[in-house]
Amino acid sequence: MDRQHQMALYRRYLDRCNQHWFDELGEFVAENVGGSTEGLANHIAGCHEVVSAFSDYRWSLQHIVLEGAWLAARLWGDGTHTGTFRGLPPTGRKIRIQELVQYRFAHGKEAECWGDLHTTVRNQLLSA
Repeated sequence: MDRQHQMALYRRYLDRCNQHWFDELGEFVAENVGGSTEGLANHIAGCHEVVSAFSDYRWSLQHIVLEGAWLAARLWGDGTHTGTFRGLPPTGRKIRIQELVQYRFAHGKEAECWGDLHTTVRNQLLSA
């Protein structure tokens, strides 16, 4: 996959995430995706977990680096804590976190995804 196609695919993936249309992520993520979570169903469940606790959550791409099959992204994540997240009851707080994530693409889809979203969000909530 060339760089332009890889970037366009990732931007469409982020667009679906920001629309909270996680059930459509199979277009971008391999069924057997590996990394921080294993499998497409777990990948989707992790996204649902975030927006069930932060109903207005959005990802904003700040920086992207491409090298071969790998894409690294630095994102800002913003949302209001309106539901339980990893055992932490809603606080009504607005959070802003920096997320770092790396993807490996194969056959036109994310084959690996290594990110720190859930840990970073939980740490932000505990730091108040």
